[in-house]
Amino acid sequence: MAETAKPNAMTGAEALVRMLDAYEVRHIFGLCGDTTLPFYDALYRLDHKIEHILTRDERSAAYMADGYARVTKKVGVCEGPSGGGATYILPGLVEANESSVPVLAITSDVGTRAKGHYPLTELDQQGLMRPLTKFNTVIQHADAVPDAVRTAFRTMTTGRPGSAHLGLPIDVQRGQANPDDIWADPAHARFPAYPFGADPAAVEAALDAILSARFPIVICGGGIVLAGGEAAFARFVEALDIAVATTISGQGSIAETHPNCVGVVGSNGGVPATRELVQRADLVVFIGCRAGSVTTELWRYPAKGTRIVHIDSDPEVIGASYRTEVGVVSDARLALDALNAALEARGAQPGFGGAAAIAPLKARKWEAFHRLSSSAERPIRPERTIAALRKVLDDDAIVVGDPGTPCPYISAFYELRTTGRKLFSNRAHGALGYALSASVGAAVGAPGKKIVALMGDGSFGFTCGELETVVRLNLPITFIVFSNAVYGWIKAGQRSAFEGRYYSVDFGRTDHRAVAEAFGLRAWQVEDPEKLEGILREAANHPGPTLVDILSQPLNEAAAPVSEWIA
Repeated sequence: MAETAKPNAMTGAEALVRMLDAYEVRHIFGLCGDTTLPFYDALYRLDHKIEHILTRDERSAAYMADGYARVTKKVGVCEGPSGGGATYILPGLVEANESSVPVLAITSDVGTRAKGHYPLTELDQQGLMRPLTKFNTVIQHADAVPDAVRTAFRTMTTGRPGSAHLGLPIDVQRGQANPDDIWADPAHARFPAYPFGADPAAVEAALDAILSARFPIVICGGGIVLAGGEAAFARFVEALDIAVATTISGQGSIAETHPNCVGVVGSNGGVPATRELVQRADLVVFIGCRAGSVTTELWRYPAKGTRIVHIDSDPEVIGASYRTEVGVVSDARLALDALNAALEARGAQPGFGGAAAIAPLKARKWEAFHRLSSSAERPIRPERTIAALRKVLDDDAIVVGDPGTPCPYISAFYELRTTGRKLFSNRAHGALGYALSASVGAAVGAPGKKIVALMGDGSFGFTCGELETVVRLNLPITFIVFSNAVYGWIKAGQRSAFEGRYYSVDFGRTDHRAVAEAFGLRAWQVEDPEKLEGILREAANHPGPTLVDILSQPLNEAAAPVSEWIA
């Protein structure tokens, strides 16, 4: 006998919409599919504040949610259908999880009773997503939807943030849920939620170690910006006159124009002058940083044996690669607040001369850059593009870079004059095709701010279909393509480690201006470096979406700030 619906019952799909609305979700990026139709119908019928943004690819939807989360500090939400949709959404989930960005992927699924009978698009979604997410479940009953959503938001936003996946079989979307179960903890709508502070004894031990050093430095990752600890960090740096370097993800922790900040270090974006700072240090303080292979140039800088103090919200990263003298498990902002309070209690301390030590290093770095950025060579040097872009954009602009040609140049030379998340790239897994899609999420999440996305032509080919999405939404994003008809990072690796045996890395040149114009963007192509700045300014000031196709020097021929092309 069919179950009689209770008067106050709602469907699983309706419960999902109500829960997302309760968590202040205002945008969902996604792509339609058969098994998702009950969810779409609930979005259509119900009264809520959610806007669904149709994308052209599930990979793009996940990257859009990632970019959105980074600029809003709210959970980014994406969705896709069963089968291929679930597999396509994976790259964005693993990138977000490893980058400490809360992205929720909602995938629909075949009916629970159809599994094992070879229905179209059947897939073990829970097994597929398990190693890639912080929380993951395929819901089996409609009345479990509210609790699953709460668990996902709680898990994504607390501790070290990460991604989550909820699978909803089509019969679960149609099943009955209890309206009385619809409630949300508003603290879990943003991240980091419920940050935790440091053990006072660990704070004192860390300060003892730092003050005992001859020349300590700080290397900060993304944890300070994620925690909103920029002001506390500036107080700490200035109280001790301590030298600072950042990872790419850590840019924005302190203004790069600050006299104590040398800029980015590591194999991607670091230069010999900045490496010298790390070599000089007898103690390194890692804050919100995993001390991974890129930051430390394969764990050579700092050298093994250097004294280490490590502050991070994830206890698993402390001591993972370096013998650690003092570990402090804490939200970065709260740890810095505690360090500042402990410093004040001890009274004024002699400074370490960080600003004076950094000044000649920065002078050497910028002198070398200016020689290249003023070059009139053709194809146009990437340094010239970055210098022109820095002149054109104001300090409020948000720059998103793909991991190929753009990343080392913007991380090294696009000098951030203010704090906060003004520049980011997908540094965890470095998949091509990120910047175009993530910039859409950034534009949706930060309306009124200028968004610029930089990519190589290899990346452009991965994701250019989303230009239709950009035009449909009329997002005033400026896309910059470094056009050189090569997977330049790989070719540079073949040059440096394989004696120039180039194999299967070159492809035909695309007229990116023509492609963009076909989608409806205003577009330019630039070959003459003397015209570059003027065209970039025109593109950035245009009220709609624009693209600038720059015929650029390939990485394998360039003097890129990269010390190691392959690990």
